[in-house]
Amino acid sequence: MSEPKATTEAEWREKLTPEQYHILREKGTERAFTGEYDKHYKDGEYFCAGCGTKLFESDAKYNSGCGWPAFTKPAEGEAVAEHRDTSHGMIRTEVTCSHCDGHLGHVFPDGPPEAGGLRYCINSAALDFEGED
Repeated sequence: MSEPKATTEAEWREKLTPEQYHILREKGTERAFTGEYDKHYKDGEYFCAGCGTKLFESDAKYNSGCGWPAFTKPAEGEAVAEHRDTSHGMIRTEVTCSHCDGHLGHVFPDGPPEAGGLRYCINSAALDFEGED
């Protein structure tokens, strides 16, 4: 596959499952409480399902009850980018992979206060997980 930001839509369709394509490339959302990583609490790291960039670490994951995997912060560095999202009659902050621009979910200011107060609400289908040995 070519450099992620130069990848064609045909290449993305070939690489991703239909659900991953819908979420990562068309800014879709999986149904609440259906994602593989919603109630997943193993130690390890979460990567972008589109390009493999490390996005989140398990020590930042918590059970927010929202129905999607929730994290208090992204992995170190510039793993994610944030953008103003005014779709669906709301003002939200969209979270994308900084390497391939894939849609991951949204960040909200209602996370645990002791952890910075943010809740990164991320679609499971946008993630791959690698456990610690």
